[in-house]
This record gives sequence, C-alpha cells and structure tokens, in this order.
Amino acid sequence: MMKEIGKKVEFTGCNEEQKNMGNCDNPEGKLHIGSEYVISDVEEHSWHTKISLEGIDGSFNSVCFDEV
Repeated sequence: MMKEIGKKVEFTGCNEEQKNMGNCDNPEGKLHIGSEYVISDVEEHSWHTKISLEGIDGSFNSVCFDEV
C-alpha cells in the first residue's frame, strides 16, 4: 500500500510493536480509531515508513492506517 502526501488515511490502531518501531510517536490521545486524516509527510526507512498528518504533532507507523 503506497502512502503519499495529500492522501486520506483512516487510523486503525497500533499494537505495542508498531508504536515502538523506529521511534514512531505514540498515537494514544492524539488519534482516534476510525477517524480520517490527511498525510502531510512520508519518511521511508528500510523496515518501516513513518507518516505525519495534517494538524497532528508527531509521526506514526504507516501500518496503523488504511487508505481511504
């Protein structure tokens, strides 16, 4: 699944391993399961991809989202 700037994604939740992968930020208290967000930045690494979201501080593991 390709994550691109400007695309809408839905937060599906993260397990502990997904939250901790590559120093991703913890989405608890920032994101709500089932809510839609717009990607503002994509940071690809060898084992994971971090995405930033418009209006939300932090970067999160892309596997915690589905494209809308």
